[in-house]
Amino acid sequence: MSKEAKARIKINKPLEQEDNMGNFQEKVSFIWDLADLLRGTYKRNEYQKVILPFIVLKRFDSVLSYSKHKVLKAYDRYKNQFDNLEYALNSASTDENGESLGFYNYSKYDFKTLLEDPETIEQNLNHYLDCFSIEVQDIFKNFKIRVQVKNLAEKNLLLLLMKKFSETKIDLHPDKVSNHEMGMIFEELIRKFSEQSNEEAGEHFTPREVVALMAKLVFLHNGNLKKKDIIRTIYDPACGTGGMLTAAKEYIKAVNKNSTVVLYGQEINEEIYAICKADMLMKGGESDKIMGPKSTLSDDVFSDLKFNYIISNPPYGTKWEQDADAVRKEAERGFEGRFGAGLPRINDGQLLFLQHMISKMKVNGEKSKIAVITNGSPLFTGDAGSGESNIRKWIFENDFIETIIALPNQLFFNTGINTYIWILTNEKPLVRKGKINLINATSFFKKMRRSLGKKRNYLSSGNIEKIVGLCNNFEKNEYCKIFDNEEFGYTKVIVERPLQLNYQVTEERFENLYSVKAFAKLAESKKKNIEEKLKEEKEGRKKQKEIINALKKIGNHLYKNWDKFEIKVKNTLKNFDLKPNFIKNIILVLSEHDASADYVLDGKGKKQHDSNLRDSEKISLGENIKKYFKKEVKPYYSDAWMDRKKDKVGYEINFTKYFYEYKPPRSLEKIEKDIKEVTSEIQELLKEEF
Repeated sequence: MSKEAKARIKINKPLEQEDNMGNFQEKVSFIWDLADLLRGTYKRNEYQKVILPFIVLKRFDSVLSYSKHKVLKAYDRYKNQFDNLEYALNSASTDENGESLGFYNYSKYDFKTLLEDPETIEQNLNHYLDCFSIEVQDIFKNFKIRVQVKNLAEKNLLLLLMKKFSETKIDLHPDKVSNHEMGMIFEELIRKFSEQSNEEAGEHFTPREVVALMAKLVFLHNGNLKKKDIIRTIYDPACGTGGMLTAAKEYIKAVNKNSTVVLYGQEINEEIYAICKADMLMKGGESDKIMGPKSTLSDDVFSDLKFNYIISNPPYGTKWEQDADAVRKEAERGFEGRFGAGLPRINDGQLLFLQHMISKMKVNGEKSKIAVITNGSPLFTGDAGSGESNIRKWIFENDFIETIIALPNQLFFNTGINTYIWILTNEKPLVRKGKINLINATSFFKKMRRSLGKKRNYLSSGNIEKIVGLCNNFEKNEYCKIFDNEEFGYTKVIVERPLQLNYQVTEERFENLYSVKAFAKLAESKKKNIEEKLKEEKEGRKKQKEIINALKKIGNHLYKNWDKFEIKVKNTLKNFDLKPNFIKNIILVLSEHDASADYVLDGKGKKQHDSNLRDSEKISLGENIKKYFKKEVKPYYSDAWMDRKKDKVGYEINFTKYFYEYKPPRSLEKIEKDIKEVTSEIQELLKEEF
């Protein structure tokens, strides 16, 4: 392997917690201290709206400094000759190696010269912003930087902020702060800003070591990466600051430096989209393929494209009601659209993102692979027949899932709950077809010296290599289980039990009469005239009382046969001209379940079911349903039966079930010993106190 390739792989490895990353924390602290200028004038949740765009602006200014004179010279030379100066200015805007930067600024100002004229700094800064190339202007438009420039100027803070950036010894030039480190700085700042404003800190980015793990996993079993002149596309539908896209590209380049890797991303949050696009532009990537701020669920900006690799950490536990109309319209297209398998409940869109990503896999024999993070909900939420279960059913039956990995908890900045990495593909190796690999990596972590939000654990390089090895080896052991797809499927069978009731006329059961709608409506009136309304309601209450008095004549004898009691009730109420369903409901409210009573039969002599006793059984797809029912149900409920017309097939993955280890409780002797020891310690402490 070449030195360059080894270096690139080193970049792609997660940084261990012991690494200091040079003066990383010093840079973060300096930028964070800029918020002191805003304190009292701005609200806490507004800090990042000011600081983040100015960091990006300063970084652009640093990158452009080398060829600034050449750009100004080109502008002066060609401004009166051509209407479109794009080519000339881009050609002049280069780095130290003569490579085109892909963006420019033809203003005579920079951060240093802007400070030379404090009286007109607002006007000059706006002119400076106007002179950026179109893509950079789009970045600052999404930052809404002009709004902040105006606000800062009005509050006499603009000059102070610009001075702070210019006076510091911290240089944000890419030669001093790599794109990787700058990404980490952004992420740390976003986390800190979010904590200050009580927002979700990590919804826009993923810990770097998790990103590194996903990059390794998504490229497993892809030997063709070494082919000459290959072109690979990578897509993230919720790209955040772009960390996953960058890591995936670095991985491919480490394997094959001559490959062409094209990155595509979509982000809904304006500021995060702007950061991602700025980062891609400064890395020399095609920033025009980073799209936003738009919701992927309702507005797929890459609707005609399929991709080789898809890698993402979409939001979980987030409602999709703002996208609901567009999503439901898309679902109506069936599998011609993105959501043909079904729709999950409105409060969690993870399975929508999963369907969307699967729809982005290539077709016609071309291989695609997906690595996506979810919480536990997509694994098991939703019963058979629900939207969630139907989506899982479709995914399983198409054999898309290759591996699911349970990660350690407290790994992410904004949640301590269990998370999972799904690896999906449209072309499994032959040995893996029809099978799923479950990996329990919950114990593979190291404790952090200092928590970052809710992140208290991290994955070391050794942890990552162990997880990747388990995925690659595809062998059963204590951490790895291999199952056929059918193992996760089941038939939900409805089990009915017969209706058995006793019947009795008592004051207690009369109370239930008012739950019968027809009985309650007797004392209601729709008359608009108040006198007529009161009169009709009075007559209704009178009729209710008459019905109760008539029923009391039956006496309080306990009946155990529907037909016998029904005859009594009908004879008693024959003068009230009540409908059959009214009488049936009266009988039901005067009844209670009684296992010793006669079965209630319909007109054909068939047993009626008791909806209160209805139950269901989840029977594995590979199991004979009749045999299961005979073995597991009949011994306990001999008169039960199955309603097979209501069968539903569902799928779910219960990690706890497959990796559960029984731990026997401590013996009574040990518990008693511990109690005595604790009691003794308490007594000693009390003696010392008194």
